Amino acid sequence: MSGTLNKVMLIGHLGDEVKIHYFEGGNCIARFPLATNETYTNRQTGEKVTNTDWHNIVVRNKAAEICEKYLSKGDKVYLEGRLKNRQWQGEDGNTRYTTEVHVQDFTFLSTKKESMASTQQPQSSGAVAQNEPIKPTEPEPVNETEQDDDLPF
Repeated sequence: MSGTLNKVMLIGHLGDEVKIHYFEGGNCIARFPLATNETYTNRQTGEKVTNTDWHNIVVRNKAAEICEKYLSKGDKVYLEGRLKNRQWQGEDGNTRYTTEVHVQDFTFLSTKKESMASTQQPQSSGAVAQNEPIKPTEPEPVNETEQDDDLPF
C-alpha cells in the first residue's frame, strides 16, 4: 500500500482545565490532558483492574477557544485527530520528547456534573432509554389564555 494514515479517535475525560495561549496575529493554541481507561477482570484474583492512559491534546484557533469556553476538568469528550511527535531541549540540557494528539474534530459528550448525576441516580430496568424524556402520566392543565401566546416557552 503506497498511502499512509495517521488518525486517532479517543473518548475520555479531561484531566485538567484547558490552558490556552494566544499568539500575535490572533492565532491560539489550547492544551489539556485526556484520560482513557481500560478495565478488565484479573482471572486469578477476580479483581476488577482499571488502567488509565494519559494523552496530550492540542487544539488550535477557533476550536481552541470553544474548548476553553465549554470544557472543564472531568468532562467527557470525543476527539479525532492525528499523532505528532515533538522534541526540545529541557532547561537541564537534556533532549525531551512528547507525543501529542492534534485535534481535527471533537464532540462534547457530557459534563462532569452530568456524569456524577447519572451515577447517583438508581438504574431502571432498561425499559426507558436514557436520552428519551419521561412523559407525565396525566396531562397538565392548560390555561386558555396561554394557548394564544406565540412564545415557545
